[in-house]
Amino acid sequence: MLKRMIWVGIGIAVGVVVVRKLTKAAESVTPGGVAERVGGAGAEMRDSLKAFWADVSEAKQAKEAELFDAIERGEDLTPLLAEDEDDDRALPGRQY
Repeated sequence: MLKRMIWVGIGIAVGVVVVRKLTKAAESVTPGGVAERVGGAGAEMRDSLKAFWADVSEAKQAKEAELFDAIERGEDLTPLLAEDEDDDRALPGRQY
């Protein structure tokens, strides 16, 4: 009798795990589940774009400060405005 009770308990536990996994899988393909995943991806993309824009703004401010300093000193701006061919950040084969 004890053996049967143990096997019934194991069967119930396995059944609960299987039902939970199937329910979770079924919810992920419903419109609400898909919308939740898309919303998460959208939030991640928004955060990426914010970080990218912050980097661009920081670089722009640094370049503006460099140009203003050169103007105040009365230096030639041509070297500062020319594209830097030896820029390590530039990807090979890309024109900027």
